[in-house]
Amino acid sequence: MNKSKSSKLTLVVATLTLASAAGAQTVDNWRSGDGSTVWRNGSGDLCWRNSNWTPATAAAECDGAIKPVVDTPVAQAPAPAAMPAPAPQPAPAPASVISMTMQAETLFDFDKSVIKAAGKAALDALVADLAKVNLDTLIAVGHTDSTGTEGYNQALAIRRVESVKAYLVSKGVPSDQIRTEGRGETQPVATNKTREGRAQNRRVEIEVVGTQKSM
Repeated sequence: MNKSKSSKLTLVVATLTLASAAGAQTVDNWRSGDGSTVWRNGSGDLCWRNSNWTPATAAAECDGAIKPVVDTPVAQAPAPAAMPAPAPQPAPAPASVISMTMQAETLFDFDKSVIKAAGKAALDALVADLAKVNLDTLIAVGHTDSTGTEGYNQALAIRRVESVKAYLVSKGVPSDQIRTEGRGETQPVATNKTREGRAQNRRVEIEVVGTQKSM
């Protein structure tokens, strides 16, 4: 084939190649007439290019073509482990109430408000028990029998519970945690018509409000 014919063939092939690519992505590597085969060199590792060739218009399987960028998925950091809910705080122990009654004959001589030896021993035992308690309040209430006038018995009841408070304070019980009250003869627990009944009515009632200390 002479040079003139070769040039015409090249022109025709180039024209066909460009025409077949119209309306699709422009490819500037020479192809066969039906566009199914890209022309390569003798060793098959290089494709023929026309004068418009750029890496962006190269056939995908040819040398120099821009390789598609494959997005590499980015591993997601694992979600932080949920923090365990804090353990609920134990409910505070409810305050307990301890009630006791001390007979006046144990604490005082008849018609007196000075604490005698037996009364001090009984109050010392109470102080020892208080050392095991977180004390909120100690309430001491004095009572008498109906012997004498109501006013006199009321005053006697107050003097006696104030003596009890003073003794407990001397043993270390906080003064502001002790409440006293005198009720005289108004709340008997037995009849005042008998000696035994009157003895039961002469008393000091003590109520301790607090919680047990942790050992």
